[in-house]
Amino acid sequence: MQFDKPATTNPIDQLKVVGQPIHRIDGELKTTGRAMYAYEWHDANLPYVYGYPVGAAIAKGRITAMDVSAAKRAPGVLAVVTTLDVGRREKGKFNTVNLFGGDEIQHYHQAIAVVVAETFEQARAAAGLVKVEYAEERGAFDLREAMAGAAKPDDSQEPDTAVGNFEAAFKAAAVTLEQSYETPDQSHAMMEPHASLAAWNGEELTVWTSSQMIDWWRSDLATTLGVDKEKIHLMSPFIGGGFGGKLFLRSDAVLAAFGAKAASRPVKVALPRPFIMNNTTHRPATIQRIRIGAGRDGRITAIAHESWSGDQPGGQLETAASQTRLLYAGADRMTAMRLATLHLPEGNAMRAPGEAPGLMALEIAMDEMAEKLGMDPIEFRIVNDTQVDPEKPERPFSHRDLVGCLKLGADRFGWSGRERPGARREGNWMIGMGVAAAFRNNLVLPSGARVRLDSQGVVTVETDMTDIGTGSYTIIAQTAAEMMGIGMNKVAVHLGDSRFPVSAGSGGQFGANSSTSGVYAACVKLREAVAAKLGFNSADVVFENGEVRSGNRSVPLAEAAGADGLVGEDKIEWGDLTKTHQQSTFGAHFVEVGVDIATGESRIRRMLAVCAAGRILNPITARSQVIGAMTMGAGGALSEELAVDTRRGFFVNHDLAGYEVAVHADIPHQDVIFMDETDPMSSPMKAKGVGELGLCGVSAAIANAIYNASGVRVRHYPITLDKLIGGLPQLADMSDAYRSRA
Repeated sequence: MQFDKPATTNPIDQLKVVGQPIHRIDGELKTTGRAMYAYEWHDANLPYVYGYPVGAAIAKGRITAMDVSAAKRAPGVLAVVTTLDVGRREKGKFNTVNLFGGDEIQHYHQAIAVVVAETFEQARAAAGLVKVEYAEERGAFDLREAMAGAAKPDDSQEPDTAVGNFEAAFKAAAVTLEQSYETPDQSHAMMEPHASLAAWNGEELTVWTSSQMIDWWRSDLATTLGVDKEKIHLMSPFIGGGFGGKLFLRSDAVLAAFGAKAASRPVKVALPRPFIMNNTTHRPATIQRIRIGAGRDGRITAIAHESWSGDQPGGQLETAASQTRLLYAGADRMTAMRLATLHLPEGNAMRAPGEAPGLMALEIAMDEMAEKLGMDPIEFRIVNDTQVDPEKPERPFSHRDLVGCLKLGADRFGWSGRERPGARREGNWMIGMGVAAAFRNNLVLPSGARVRLDSQGVVTVETDMTDIGTGSYTIIAQTAAEMMGIGMNKVAVHLGDSRFPVSAGSGGQFGANSSTSGVYAACVKLREAVAAKLGFNSADVVFENGEVRSGNRSVPLAEAAGADGLVGEDKIEWGDLTKTHQQSTFGAHFVEVGVDIATGESRIRRMLAVCAAGRILNPITARSQVIGAMTMGAGGALSEELAVDTRRGFFVNHDLAGYEVAVHADIPHQDVIFMDETDPMSSPMKAKGVGELGLCGVSAAIANAIYNASGVRVRHYPITLDKLIGGLPQLADMSDAYRSRA
């Protein structure tokens, strides 16, 4: 199905099932422990054993020798496979660095061997016996030091844009702001580690793994192993979180495959937590410079956003200036992004790549500019709203209600009670409110599905779409139920299997809208097959209550299917609507915090997100996505930072004891409001994504609330108490008071 015209009225608009708050159909499996994740996969006929990875102890250089003799002699060891054994391998399309193979070391903890043994403990003990000699080389590990040599990437990464004459407009502006902001390296820190179980049957390979994108992984695994893609069967029915860290093939699958071949046994490999931080990918740090010029009326006349990030040679930008190209009006504007070469672990996609760190800077700058203008921060944002792409005014937004989000949120949150910085006190706590706009583009990818109708009237959906805890099983079932006029109890959903049609996969906020559109397309084919078999006119056929009706004739779906059943299969493909109209999602985040008057400790007291993201397919699963994202934003604002050892080139706090994610005690009551809207230009579902929108802007709203509470502006995340305590105006007076009492 080609989607090249705005959606008109279709069966989804009935909203009998789609759009309803239906609990997750996989929830019982997960709460009872019957949902089988990659490392837990168990088959009594599979005599699997365990692999344990060995990682490089340097960040840059070459391996000159490896001695694995002691490891091979260790109890229970079945095989040891080294990077020298397999030699240099062709790199997968989506990998920046080599996952395994060859003598070159590109980053710390790069996989250099896997030890296979009868038990996990034996494999881990033997891995410690592998001896490696290196020729170490000097690397670059500090973004600020590498900034001077940062380069403009190729144009495929869209590093620069410019409209008008920013420099002249900024110089002429009545009120100006120029500030720099920094965001740190961050880890996905998902609960489930990267894990795979690989089993060979002759030349055919089956892999149970934790993957967000089945077909991407399958293709790149075939490339890395040097085998025919059609000989690889990959399964990932349940994933315990990914946040972008499992978008691309990782070393656990590669090591499991090589280990299983060498040991002639199925092999399980799970990356230890330090490997998740240093062996896989992370969100790169940024240094950002923002300049805004405006008239006395608050209208932006000039806006510029420049960003620097780092990655391995041949790597990608952290596109932190991307949202600034679209979020606010302003005639004269420019954005520029530069990439420094760093020899840290690969930087790559993490939840809302680009917009998440970019809004951490831009939305503080907007607050700072509002203060200079003497305007309320919400009023300043509303004044600078735009209904067209500011860089290409001929492209209107397909649907944009940022103003509605801000106004509704302000009313519900009690924004009118906000006081000037440092003015509100409750005991030892200074109280403040903050706001930030949320923005994330609406992305779509081709997505296929197969739907089967059997003689019992049950519809089974098959697609390689994944569920990373987002509710894919449920919204796909809702889509099929709505299209075929049946209850949820008559739908079965099978996901995460490379034998099924290729879907969009999970990531980038494109998964829900794209995958359900693929199911919609397949159901259209199935509806046509049913109508054709019954001799009905497909134009006026109605599917409801488990029956298909045309005129006065009605037939149960089970009868229509017959003994052999019917099948519909199709793929949604996208026309030029994303080119003629800018498709984005919008929101507003509101946060109230308390800052301890003596220590600078910051505590979030309440949070509200208002989201405009097209049709909400399931308000329960969508809310869960948004509050999870808000929680991640709290961690990003207050605690999450990968500490870089700039001498040795690795992340020091590479476990969940040192890398501090938000926990229950950090998160207060969270409210989420979804605007009632549809976007016919986005898809036949008239939906958009929402999972990453919930993160975009959260950290800035917290930062702005901390400033409103304390009067201390911090522009370097995370906002830890050591960055606040020296600026608390009451601290000296209190110290004198304490001394006088003593």
